[in-house]
Formats: sequence, C-alpha cells, structure tokens
Amino acid sequence: MNQRRTAYGIAGGLLLVLIIASIMIGAGMFTDSAVASMPPASVEPQALTANIVMQQDDSKPPASTADHSQFEELQQEFATGPEVTAACLRCHTEAAAQIHETLHWTWEYVNPDTGQELGKKNVINNYCVAIDSNEPRCTSCHVGYGYANDEFDFTSENNVDCLVCHDTTGDYKKFPVGAGHPVYETKEFPPGSGKMWEPLDLANIAQNVGATSRNTCGACHFYGGGGAAVKHGDLDPTMANPSYELDVHMSPDGENFTCATCHVEDSHSVSGSRYQAIGKDTHGVDLPASDGNPATCESCHGLRPMQDEQLNDHVDQIACQTCHIPTYAREMQTKMWWDWSTAGRKDAEGKGIVEKDDNGWVTYDTKKGDFVWEKNVTPEYIWFNGTVTYTNLEPFADGAETVPINVLHGGPDDPDSRIWPVKLFKGIQPYDSGNNTLAVPHLFGKDENAYWKSYDWGLALEAGMAAYGADYSGEYGWIETEMLWPLNHMIAPKEQAVSCESCHEDGLLDGMEGVYMPGRDHNELVHNTGVGLAWLAVVGIVVHGGFRFRNGRKNGKNGEK
Repeated sequence: MNQRRTAYGIAGGLLLVLIIASIMIGAGMFTDSAVASMPPASVEPQALTANIVMQQDDSKPPASTADHSQFEELQQEFATGPEVTAACLRCHTEAAAQIHETLHWTWEYVNPDTGQELGKKNVINNYCVAIDSNEPRCTSCHVGYGYANDEFDFTSENNVDCLVCHDTTGDYKKFPVGAGHPVYETKEFPPGSGKMWEPLDLANIAQNVGATSRNTCGACHFYGGGGAAVKHGDLDPTMANPSYELDVHMSPDGENFTCATCHVEDSHSVSGSRYQAIGKDTHGVDLPASDGNPATCESCHGLRPMQDEQLNDHVDQIACQTCHIPTYAREMQTKMWWDWSTAGRKDAEGKGIVEKDDNGWVTYDTKKGDFVWEKNVTPEYIWFNGTVTYTNLEPFADGAETVPINVLHGGPDDPDSRIWPVKLFKGIQPYDSGNNTLAVPHLFGKDENAYWKSYDWGLALEAGMAAYGADYSGEYGWIETEMLWPLNHMIAPKEQAVSCESCHEDGLLDGMEGVYMPGRDHNELVHNTGVGLAWLAVVGIVVHGGFRFRNGRKNGKNGEK
C-alpha cells in the first residue's frame, strides 16, 4: 500500500512539473530568442544614475573668472559682428582657429566608416533640399558672418561669430536672409509684413557673453528646416525651458542640464552627430571623451541602469530612447509631410497664398507647397548601429516609388545594433527624370532663376544643379522621399515611459524582425508543444485521479470485510 502511494506521489509530482513546463514553454521562456536577449554574463550590474551622474545646477550660468563689461577692448561701439570678433580674439587668441576645425564651421564631414562626404554642404534632404545657391537664407544659422555664396572665406578668423553661441542677454539674433549677419540698420522682414528688425546693441551683448545655454544652441537647432519644430521632432522651442514631463534632463525641475552637459566640447568641437552615432554604447560610464562621443545614455547611466534586473535584460537589444521617448513633439507640432509639387499656386490677383490650420500652423504656402503637422507622435522603430548613409545624387532604379534620403544601418543579427525610435519624415520633391537622381533647386535670390522669384521649376533646377556641380538632364519630375531622424531628446520620466503592455500586449513593436516577445509573438512549434504538454498533464491528472478513486473504493471494501 505504501509503495503504491509513493508511486502515485511521484507520478503526481512529475505531472506538476509537466504543467509548469508547459506554461513556461507557452510563455517562450525556453526559446533561443529569449536567451539571446540576455546581456553577456560578464557585464556586471552598475549603480543607479543618482550615484553616477555628475550632479550640477545650471539654474545660474557657471561662474566666470572675468567680467567682460570691464574689458577695455569691449568699451566701444561696434558697427558689425566681425568687429566684435576682432575684439574677442585679442584675448581668446586660439578660439577662431579652433572653430575653423569644427563641423559647425565647415559644414563638411567625412564618415570614417563609409568614406561618404556629408555635412550641410553635401547632404540633400527633403526640406529645403540643399544650401547650394541658397546660401544667404540657409546660412542664417552658420556660426560665421557673410557665408553668402561659394566664395566665402573659411580661413578668415574675423568671420567667426562668437556672439551666436555666447550671448546671455537673449537679444542677439541673426537676420533670416543676412548670410549670418545680424541687422545693422532697420529692415523689414518678411517683406510687406510690417515687422521691423532693429539694429542690436552689439557692445552690450559683447560685454555680457558667457557659457552656452539651451537658448543659444536652440536658436539654430530648435528652428532647423526654416521654422520652429520643423525638422527634428524632439527639438523645438519648448525645450528651452521644458517641463519635467517633457524632458527630465533639461527641465529646471529635473537635472536642469544645458545642451553642453551631454554634448561635451573639446576645443570648441562638440560631441554628438547625426551623421555618425553610437547605436550601442558598450563602454558605459568608462566611455572617455577621446572616444569621440560621450553623448550617450550609457556614459552616465551605465550598462545596467535599472533596479529591475528583468528590465536590464532589455538593454542589450533596445535603446534607452525607445522606452523613454514614448512620443515626440509632445507640446508643439512638428512637420511630418512636405509636398513641393503643389507650390506656386496664387490667388486671383496673382499674389502668394498662405493657409493655416485652426492652431495657426501653415498648411500651404505658395513658396513651398503643402505641409502636414502632427503633435504627440508615436515614433517608428528600426534596428540601428549608428552608421548613416545618404542617397544624395546617387541614381535610383527606374520605377522607384519612394527614395530614401538616408539609410540608418543595422539589423537583428548585428551585435552593434539596437532598436531605436525615429521620426519618419515624408515628402514629395523634384528629381532629375533623365538621370534618375534627386535634384537641387535654386530657391532663394533676386535673380530670375530663383524659384521664389520666377516660380519656374525648370530655371530653378537648372541653376541649382549647376551650383551643386551636378550633371542635369534638363528633365524633371516629382518623387516621394523619406528621411529618418533618430530621437534622443524629450526624455520622459520613468512613470511615463513605454509600458511593458505596450510591447508585449498592444503590439507597439509589431513588425520588428529578430526579437521574440512572450505575450506578443506566436510561434507555432512553441504553441503546439505547450498545448500538447498541457493536454498530457490534464490526461495524467484524470488517470491519476481515476486510480486513486478506484483504489480508495477497494481499500474501503477490504476494510469492511
């Protein structure tokens, strides 16, 4: 009798193990994909952010060892920006030479991995397309004075604009069509608007220079693409003084970081670039500035940043930004679509048209065509290893329906890749239909070839392609393009980060190859194995119960005897 009971007990235990195993297999806990998502065993947990990040209070500018208002060189009236720079260089003797070596000055960059020539001087986008022949308008965000055409003197130290990065008064502004200069005499802009731009007190601004700030960096980066919130999606004027919910790092109620807190400079060269990024930082807090880009999450937070080890297991395949940027353009709309093919429409009197939506955002402009704006946008997600290539004027295939402006490389089998959030910007722009390449238009200028003067695409494209130094067939058409922008800003608090359910139940990452998520994915073999074991467990329980019931009756009868 005891032997039988022991046998039944063992059988019951085995059935219980089968039940547990079937549940675990059904959940995907024994799959290769789940195991592959684990980080290397050699990676040791690191301390939480609060114990690693250099705490600083940027509510006040860093204390300076010099009061510029006392400098004799600055006790004068300045007629132009270059005159201010000449005065600055009497003390800061190496500053201009350092600036000359930076991407902010050259607008040129050679990707060391691909050899591709990038930078604003080379890249073609699907906003205003390219700077060639359009310099006086585009270079209003250059860190220099007078970049009006391809004859600009990049060797001149006095052409460096010190004030655009170091103004602390908030008064300094470059004129929108002044090739990088501020206004030196009263001017109206836009023409016919009645908005007058007055000359600046350059002496007062020069006497009050200081460290860079969110405002000085944002003067250009918040307005890329020709207006507020146009390009990036995660950089707009709200980031100058963001709420804690908008960005925990840059908010005065959070860490109160300036841009330079993460984008550390070395001899005026600022780390962090959209032309070459770090898809997966494997150095963590040991990442030195000499490594080229300390502007990564891991350089402060480490490789295992969270107290929950199950969440830390995600870090190997999922970028921090993916969870901590649940949406972008959270407080201000960003441009998502730009159709150049509809530009040129005018009213009955032959005047340009500007149409706006209920929020005052321009949805049509005669000069530029149709726009679509969106707010609080859920990102697209891709595998990204940090390498970016651009199409520029490379020919594309006949019959292509959509041309990628840039390609963010990476994949699930690439050990340097992780899943990143991106803004996907789409548009329709001109292309050379004879050569099957994108085309550069000459937009800005007073000459008849400028599109905003003649509204003749044939003239504008011929002049623009010549300025770019490209062969032009003389034939053009329209094609849809897509451009990707990796997201790094608007970091939400952990309470507002992407929830587990968003991915594991609601399908946020549906379509992402190379990642198996229990609760979301259905693997036929795993499913059938789990179901089979579950049914086997049920049958075993029934059989076991039947034996116990039968033997119980036998024992009862024997006892009665």
